[in-house]
Amino acid sequence: MAEAKIIAVCNQKGGVGKTTTTENFAFALAEHEKRVLMVDFDAQASLTQTQGIDQPDNLKNTVYNLMVSAINEEPACDPVLHTQNERVDLLPSNIDLAALETTLVSVMSREHILKTVLQPYRAQYDYILIDCQPSLGLLTVNAWTAADEVLIVTTPQIFSSKGLEQLFASIKRIRRHTNPQLRIAGVLMTRYADKVKINREVMEITQQAYGGAIRIFESRIPSSVKVDESHYMCVPILNYDPKGRVAEMYRAFCDEYLAAEQ
Repeated sequence: MAEAKIIAVCNQKGGVGKTTTTENFAFALAEHEKRVLMVDFDAQASLTQTQGIDQPDNLKNTVYNLMVSAINEEPACDPVLHTQNERVDLLPSNIDLAALETTLVSVMSREHILKTVLQPYRAQYDYILIDCQPSLGLLTVNAWTAADEVLIVTTPQIFSSKGLEQLFASIKRIRRHTNPQLRIAGVLMTRYADKVKINREVMEITQQAYGGAIRIFESRIPSSVKVDESHYMCVPILNYDPKGRVAEMYRAFCDEYLAAEQ
């Protein structure tokens, strides 16, 4: 079994669908018989909660504990949890992770701690998906340093489109300083409605500005109240509404991603 490919799912802006994408991308990969580890790398612990853990702050072992153990060069307990799909596991998070940003400032090789933490898991999975926090701080730098690829999730609003330039500039700095092999898997548009003029215009602007150098996925994830319902029920949209448009497009995106790897 080859080492897992690590994909950081990111955007410095919140509310674009990173967590929903991480979860449903993982479950779509599982439908292709891939083994997937989801890493909740956000102190808000939204990904952890989508898996039915309604009080993540009560968890005694999370990605935070692994990071602290790696910093202190101490052994750590394995906090990985199983999900409702036997092919998908979760490395959970909670509010403790918020304190780590300050701690990392004074740590030697601080950008590489998550990479160290994830290395033992690479032999156990086909893919490791990191749900990044909505910022460009040291935790996100750790995610990008650990990753093979960055999947950028954005929405068809003009400010989201303009924010991509800052994101690309940050990724270039990571390539220069901590991870020269880091690639951009592409840009996935979420909350997209083809009937809305501004959505079409922003999509066109994005393709014109970046499409020549960076992949803009043809699959576009629409908005749906079913997504909120699936979060409430702690079930991925692929299972909650398997024949709905959102599930259909997440599967199409996964197919599109895998086809590019062949």
